[in-house]
Amino acid sequence: MKEVKLYTDGACSGNPGPGGWGAILVYKGKEKCLSGGEAHTTNNRMELTAVIEGLRALKEPCVVEVVSDSAYVVRAFEDNWIKNWMKNGWRNSQKKPVPNKDLWNLLLLQLDRHTVSFAWIKGHAGHPYNERCDQMAVAESRKFPPASSEEEPLVEL
Repeated sequence: MKEVKLYTDGACSGNPGPGGWGAILVYKGKEKCLSGGEAHTTNNRMELTAVIEGLRALKEPCVVEVVSDSAYVVRAFEDNWIKNWMKNGWRNSQKKPVPNKDLWNLLLLQLDRHTVSFAWIKGHAGHPYNERCDQMAVAESRKFPPASSEEEPLVEL
């Protein structure tokens, strides 16, 4: 199987608010950049979406190292949060529904296709791919009007 690195980042102007995500796939020195956004979302949803869309873009099963500055995404797998959430009927350690269950399920579908590992890096610390992903995510978030203070809070499912 091909070995690919996937660098990701999400951004949100307000939380919730307009958001964006960026992903860079690297295989044998070649890069594929992906990005997108939503008018009303959260930072965590954009972080998850970046990983999902990066994995979804791969045309065949691969060995993928996901490199992210999102402790939320990385720790869900490294600390087995996701296994515990599933075992507990998608409830967290406080017995509350896990936010973003819809996206976690989409990510799990992609993990069935690929052999994936996760690595955390410090954000905004000069890592070239992380900085580029952040720039793409912020640019996508700016395509939407700023959130108004009168908008309803986003309920993360």
